[in-house]
Amino acid sequence: MGKYQGVYPIVKKTRLTDTIFDIWVAAQSIAQEIRPGQFVGILCGGKPLRRPISICEADAANGAIRLVFEARGEGTRWLAQQEKGDKLDILGPLGNGFPDFPTDKKVVFVGGGIGVPPLLMTCRPFGKNADVYIGCRTADNRILIHEFQSTCRNVVVATEDGTSGVRGLVTAPLEKRLLEAPCDLIVTCGPKPMMKAVSELAEKYSIECYASLEERMGCGMGACLVCVCGIRDKKGEVHNRRVCSEGPVFNAKEVVW
Repeated sequence: MGKYQGVYPIVKKTRLTDTIFDIWVAAQSIAQEIRPGQFVGILCGGKPLRRPISICEADAANGAIRLVFEARGEGTRWLAQQEKGDKLDILGPLGNGFPDFPTDKKVVFVGGGIGVPPLLMTCRPFGKNADVYIGCRTADNRILIHEFQSTCRNVVVATEDGTSGVRGLVTAPLEKRLLEAPCDLIVTCGPKPMMKAVSELAEKYSIECYASLEERMGCGMGACLVCVCGIRDKKGEVHNRRVCSEGPVFNAKEVVW
């Protein structure tokens, strides 16, 4: 699988919330290579380091990739100001995505915050074998709910303030689901405390779990070592692994949370 660097135009832009934006970019070479769980690096506003943005979806037939991101820092705020027709300097696909899980497995997807978008592409092949649990601070932070509902068997939303769905953390309805019915696999992406809690539930109920980690990145290709995290091998020894090139997806039981 190759990596491509080019200047690609935005073909569609939508604002999902006050701070979260949804853009489609015509990047045919990347769209044809991307795997669920991978990301791209974008040069933003003349900054020397690329900003890592997860792939929400890819349309290989039309040569486009979908990026859903939050305007947090200076780079992503610049990205949020770009409009249809503007061109972006993008490098990708980067990282290792999720393994090729058999699509007849019953899978529970657990997302939080801006970790929700990359789960959409990942869950689509599972269709009605997939349940999705989404955690948000408040109802105003919900994104992509209808798209998950049109794809998956069941979608459960949990908000910390109770303004939508279940009140509290997403791990409460998740554990209820795990007690009620078996599943073969859990896939999670979002804030580290949430993923740690999900990983602990997976271990408690002896369910395989994969997590897509988010760390600050410099080069995005494994050279600068900014994004290293601790991963435990089969002997229990901890080694530093680069999230950008050896991840971002890891078996959750191997992660030193």
